[in-house]
Formats: sequence, C-alpha cells, structure tokens
Amino acid sequence: MSIKELCALAKEASYKLSTLSTQQKNAALAAIGAQIKLDKDVIMQANAKDLALAKKSGKPQAFLDRLALTQLRIQGILEGLEAVAALADPVGEIAEQYTVASGLNIKKVRSPLGVIGIIYEARPNVTIDAIALTLKSGNAVVLRGSRDAANSNYALVQAAKKGLKSAEINENAVVFLASPAREDTKVMLEQAGSIDVVIPRGGEELKNFVLKHANMPVIASAGGNCHLFVEASADLEKAIPVIVNAKVQRPSVCNALETLLVEQSIADSFLPKAAQALCKEKVILKGNAQVAAILSDIEPADDAEYYKEYNDLILKIKIVKDTTSAIAHINKYGTGHSEAILTQDSTKAEQFTSAVDSAAVFVNASTRFTDGFEFGLGAEMGISTQKLHVRGPIGLKELTSLKYVVTGDWTARS
Repeated sequence: MSIKELCALAKEASYKLSTLSTQQKNAALAAIGAQIKLDKDVIMQANAKDLALAKKSGKPQAFLDRLALTQLRIQGILEGLEAVAALADPVGEIAEQYTVASGLNIKKVRSPLGVIGIIYEARPNVTIDAIALTLKSGNAVVLRGSRDAANSNYALVQAAKKGLKSAEINENAVVFLASPAREDTKVMLEQAGSIDVVIPRGGEELKNFVLKHANMPVIASAGGNCHLFVEASADLEKAIPVIVNAKVQRPSVCNALETLLVEQSIADSFLPKAAQALCKEKVILKGNAQVAAILSDIEPADDAEYYKEYNDLILKIKIVKDTTSAIAHINKYGTGHSEAILTQDSTKAEQFTSAVDSAAVFVNASTRFTDGFEFGLGAEMGISTQKLHVRGPIGLKELTSLKYVVTGDWTARS
C-alpha cells in the first residue's frame, strides 16, 4: 500500500476508536502487553540485528544506548502499558459546563485529536509508549521510526497489532511506515487529510525538518540543552550527587544535563569538588578561560559550544555572576526543555522558576525527572518544547482537544 492509503486506514480506524469504552481500551493495552511477553525473544533478536548494524556503521556508545532493548527496558515497556491502563481516561471528561440566557446547556468535553503521526529517532521503546498513549486517548497512530531501529520497531508493532486483534480492535489503529527514505517522510507530512497532528521526537534537525514540510499542525518535541545552576546558598555536599545524576545516569537522553552553571562567589571552592566527582564517572569537562583558571585539566569551550547538546558524557561548565546572569544564559542558549537550580534561598528559587523560559523548571532536583512516567503520566509521546497547545511531557490529556456539546429544549435562535 502507498503511504497515502496507509494513513487513510488509520483515519478510518480513528472514528471507531473515539467511541471505545475505557474498559475496551484497557483490555487492549493488557492484550498488547501479553503479546509482547510472548514475543519477547523475537523482539530481542530483532533488536540485536539493529545493534549489530549500528556497531558495524560506527555509531557512538550514546546512540547504541538509546537503541538497545535490554530485559530491564522490556520490563519498563510492560510497566508503562500497565501505568497507562491505570490512568483516568480523559475522553468524555467535562472540562466546563454552564447554561446561557437562551436556555442552552453548554458543555466543553474532552475528545481525541484523531490520528497522531509521530516521527522518532532510534529509541524503540517509544513505539509502544506511542501506541499505549494514543490508544488510551482514543486516537489512531502513524509511526515513522528510525531506519536504525527498523527491525526492533517492526517486531514491536507486530506484537501490538496481534494484541489489538485479540482484543477485537481494528489493527489499523496502529500504522507503521517501514520505509526509511527521507522522501517518504515528506509524503507522510503531506497527509493532512488523514493525520491530524504530527509529533517529531528527536533532535533539533528532525524538528526543523518536520516544521518545514508538514502541512498539518506540529507539536515540536525536540532537543534538550539542559542547564543546572548552583546558587551561592546551595548545600554543596548535597549538590554534587544531583549534578552527577543529571549528567551520568543516562547521558544519551534529552533531559540529561548539558551545562553546569556555578555562581562566581562559590566557584573556587565548589568546582574542584564537582569536577573530581564528574571525572570519576569519566565525564569530559569543557569550559571557557574563567573555568580553566580553576580547573586546569579541561577542554576549551567558546561561545558556540554553549549551544550544543552532546547526549554523551561531556559537560560544559560556566561561571556566572548571580541568579540573574544564570537566567540570562539559560534563556539565550537553552532549548526550552528542562532547567534546574540548586539553592536554599526561596527568593532565588522563585526568581529562577518565574523567569526561566522552559517547559520544566526544577528546584533542588535533577533534570532527569522530566519524563512522562516520572510525572505520573504513565508514558509520554515526547517533551514539547513549544507553548501551544501543550508544553512539557505529552501524555493522555495532551493528546485530546475540547469540543462543545450543546443541548437545547427544541431551541431556536431569536
């Protein structure tokens, strides 16, 4: 089938999906989970093929980490399905209700968007996250994954389709576009008649490509040049483990720390201790001349370096005068993803959270928590770095819109 025909099948399936009960959707999620368990060996073998090809082509370790499906990550996928099933169903929720002078009763009711297209890079777990969230929110999904995860994605989609079929739900609720060609992605982005909204989940290059070529609305889920600012009043002993966690726990993902900002008054005493802890974890440190005056064994960083997202064990450091300067740096160089301040001064914390222009702003916590599962959303379609119609983790409610349901008593307008 052509891409146009496949997307049309998803559109047709979406009309029925919007009418499914919560019980039907949850049963389908359980069936998908059961099928993934049955097909686990097939899925792992498919992932091994993808990993072998990626290693052969010289992909870096951070890329391989994003691509890999371990036993633990398969278990995480299953837990994500269960978590989504346990969440309240947003479809049909009455957001507002009132009666106007004409006697009409007006309700604003939450309803599915229809068909969600998602274009994502080499993280096969996203395949099932996307299926779970779109199904529970009453939407169909068109999946366009990376060529690097083609075998893994196909195996996961086949398991999901078998699960849907066993739950007596149209398997075209999930459409997988197997072609990795850039031109075919452009064709997908031309299907505004079938796809209601598209979500790019990857780096800035992917986001910009989708924004350029899509003729349907886009929810931009893009890169994370995330910052953490150590303010002068911070508990410096407690600060170091948070910094290490933000950088090291999983450096290949978009909510990992990329730039450490330190207030000038504590830089001389704090930076050597922080650098020691980071270097112990094999983090490569970069900084400008001011940082190099304190940390001699550091790679140079010019102004352009502070715009970069590494997704690797590399960290930029910069010394800033105060909280105002830290905010200015973040708003200039950041991507609007996740930013953090470590402080014991509530006034500084409030200043930071009010002025930093970002989807998620943390006080005394690692940026690694920007995640649908950690935020209680079960899973996520991505982290929106734009402001309309959703910002931050894209969960169930974010995959719905509102429509007016208006009831009269045989009412005609005078």
